[in-house]
Amino acid sequence: MNYLSLALIITIMAMELFLVSHCDARRTHGKHVNDDHISPGVSLIVKDKEVVIDNGILQLTIANPEGYLIGVSYGGVHNVLENRNHESNRGYWDVVWDTKGYSGTDWLLGSKLNVIVENEDQVEVSFTYEWDSTTWNKSEVWRIPANVDRRYIVLRGSSGFYAYAILDREEGMPAANIFQIRTVYKLDQSRFHYMAISDDRQRIMPMPEDRESGLPLAFKEAVLLTNPTNPDLRGEVDDKYQYSCEDKDNKVHGWISFDPQVGFWIITPSNEFRSAGPVKQDLTSHVGPTSLAMFHSAHYAGYDVTMSFQEGEPWKKVFGPYYVHLNSVSLDRDFHDLWNDAKHQMTQETRSWPYEFPLSKDFPKSVERGFVFGRLLIHERYKMRTMMAGSYAWIGLAAPGEAGSWQTETKGYQFWTRADRNGGFIIKGIREGVYNLFAWVPGFIGDYVYIEDIRIVPGSVIQLGDLVYEPLRNGPTFWQIGFPDRTALEFYVPQPNSLFVNKLYTDSDHNKFRQYGLWERYAELYPDNDLIYTVGESDYHRDWFFAQVTRRTGNNTFKPTTWQIIFALQDVIPSSNYTLRIALASTTRAELQVRFNDPEVSIPHFTTMVMGTDNAIARHGIHGLYRLLNVDVPSEWLRAGNNTIYLTQAKHESPFFGVMYDYIRFEGPPRTT
Repeated sequence: MNYLSLALIITIMAMELFLVSHCDARRTHGKHVNDDHISPGVSLIVKDKEVVIDNGILQLTIANPEGYLIGVSYGGVHNVLENRNHESNRGYWDVVWDTKGYSGTDWLLGSKLNVIVENEDQVEVSFTYEWDSTTWNKSEVWRIPANVDRRYIVLRGSSGFYAYAILDREEGMPAANIFQIRTVYKLDQSRFHYMAISDDRQRIMPMPEDRESGLPLAFKEAVLLTNPTNPDLRGEVDDKYQYSCEDKDNKVHGWISFDPQVGFWIITPSNEFRSAGPVKQDLTSHVGPTSLAMFHSAHYAGYDVTMSFQEGEPWKKVFGPYYVHLNSVSLDRDFHDLWNDAKHQMTQETRSWPYEFPLSKDFPKSVERGFVFGRLLIHERYKMRTMMAGSYAWIGLAAPGEAGSWQTETKGYQFWTRADRNGGFIIKGIREGVYNLFAWVPGFIGDYVYIEDIRIVPGSVIQLGDLVYEPLRNGPTFWQIGFPDRTALEFYVPQPNSLFVNKLYTDSDHNKFRQYGLWERYAELYPDNDLIYTVGESDYHRDWFFAQVTRRTGNNTFKPTTWQIIFALQDVIPSSNYTLRIALASTTRAELQVRFNDPEVSIPHFTTMVMGTDNAIARHGIHGLYRLLNVDVPSEWLRAGNNTIYLTQAKHESPFFGVMYDYIRFEGPPRTT
């Protein structure tokens, strides 16, 4: 067996539990980068209107009993949050939700302070609200039907703090839909001007007043900076969605102040409490200066990921803990050292997950969790007669459901990893519960689901052995367009209009899709006729536009577009079935109609009807939710010689309606031998 044995897994697990329990209990964070001095103990002062936690490195001031963050004192800065804002508008949680008769935002304000632990090594405080059926809908702002427990943790020697929240719906509570759950930090505008999301996505950012004085563009979040306070930014576009990223990459982001040189960073050590899997995209940091810890949203997915609860439906979920890291260097140091330190701290936090110090009974420690391991193989009989390794597959546990259901699953926890080159995988730190195992493999269409439920109890070590995924396939490939990776990144992404540029991405081919207004470039590139792709002659890197959008006809009106795929068949096997597979990377209020060899036929040979609310086109994404369309093609629709497939995106009320393709494949009839 060329993957890890059961004995080795148990040994690894035991070693990790030992290391975590010892290292986590003694972990320290220096006040300055590369400063390992010993810090004083943690103190707690409770006042009538506020709670102050101080560990000698930073000081938190929290509203009592509401629980919002009033101030963070660190590195000689009295408050790194924006003092000019109202105290409730500096560091807070919010939930966007609705129920029958109401739609709005709940800031999860507490009504009671609870001191969970107070000693020199750790302070943990809780701000709770118990839902009351007699008062929850009596004020102008209704309270979400759930009990709320918001917590802060400060450790000795830690240059930051931990935060998490527990939402708990009990039986009998009314129905509700939740659209967004997040934490928001609004930093000192006079200090924090430099934002960093990744090694190649860092820049000086505009000020809020620059957006207010700028020119609003076609989508409400996008603004052209016409008279910014920093003249170097004049003529650029700012849009918070240009700084989104996939959850798998959303581990650390934040801001830097230049005088003093101080960093403020959101570190998310695990995705287990986020919705919709590892490639769900969401916001990070943006103009404000604002930093977000996002747990659930409809961004790049739409209504399909609404967290919907029926009347009386019980539910509980822990969001976090995540870590807010602060660091500083002297003015003679390179400020990029702050980013490098934040990345190092992120690695430490990730390795320490699950944390041992949170004291909520709803957050299980390492010994209360389980392991699953095995190997994924692929049987693709038209590619190779023997099994292939599921190299670098994404493999995860989520609530039981159909293949692919994980990408719209929002109520439970998810645990994902990537297989090695041999298809071997280990999923660690799994909470107690019942799961299905899901997978998808770059280079292959569709989704895999293991047919049996996986039941995790504390200490579980489950060996699944060899799992075999058979991707959908009816016959041999006659031709294909693209590469199946669930994005449209391999297709042609144009240069932006020179009047609407974000300079951060001008030299980045990988991030070019984040530029504003690319949907407008389609009509400029194809002013008279729509895209025509000829199999065997065209190159999808160059000749297949990344999104099939509408065409502007003037006076803010638009019309459908029809793309053509021309391909030749030497002959057609009578009374046989061919197959067209269309993998979509994103859909926004689109209706994709497919016709074969007759663009005028009134009833299309295939239609999706209206689908999708991803909004990835307007929000500078390169994918949303994945969809796989399988079209049976009877031989009567085809002919020997040249054939044409007509792909019509029929909905045309907006420039943002359209689809992004991931991969298209045309298969011949099944082989008889």
